[in-house]
Amino acid sequence: MRAACHALSLVLCLMQAPGIASAADFSDPDWPCIQRKVEKLSAGTMWPAPITRMPLTPAASDLVAVLSLRRVPLEEAEAQVDAFVEKNAPVDGQLLGNIFLGVFDRIADTRQRLITGIARYSRSQIALSARIDDSRIEMAKLEHEKTPDFDRIDKLEEQIDWDERIYRDRSQALSYVCETPVLLEKRAYAIGQILLKHMPQ
Repeated sequence: MRAACHALSLVLCLMQAPGIASAADFSDPDWPCIQRKVEKLSAGTMWPAPITRMPLTPAASDLVAVLSLRRVPLEEAEAQVDAFVEKNAPVDGQLLGNIFLGVFDRIADTRQRLITGIARYSRSQIALSARIDDSRIEMAKLEHEKTPDFDRIDKLEEQIDWDERIYRDRSQALSYVCETPVLLEKRAYAIGQILLKHMPQ
């Protein structure tokens, strides 16, 4: 539970950073996740019909806002779409496509900011690991001196313990956060499938 809460806080933190799949992507040294890094999603792979972008009605915009939220279960999202289609019938393919694009754009933007944040977070972990190594080297040298500075050694040992605890906690939280880009991709696809059910035959 504690790790999950930490992970949620980390997601929210990473989402503020300015500004996915299976095997690890070793081409990017800043990418710490097992999941392969995919920078951008393609709407065309999720929506098979051509879409001409057009302004959305207030009701359609409200639907986009609801469907984009991960905290809204897919069952509820489907019920919202059903209610919208029933209330605004007839609904054509272009309107459905533009609703999907609205959802896709929001999810893709959220996902991109998260990916950027993960990379920054990874760099801070790399720097923390280097600091731990440097502290260990310094402590080993001090311990082999003829007159060791025990006060300094004690401070280094305390700092190493603290840094290692932070590093472990961050690594555990990061394993949860790394799943989020994939979950966002899956949500965009699932919303597309829900909307496609209402495409005119």
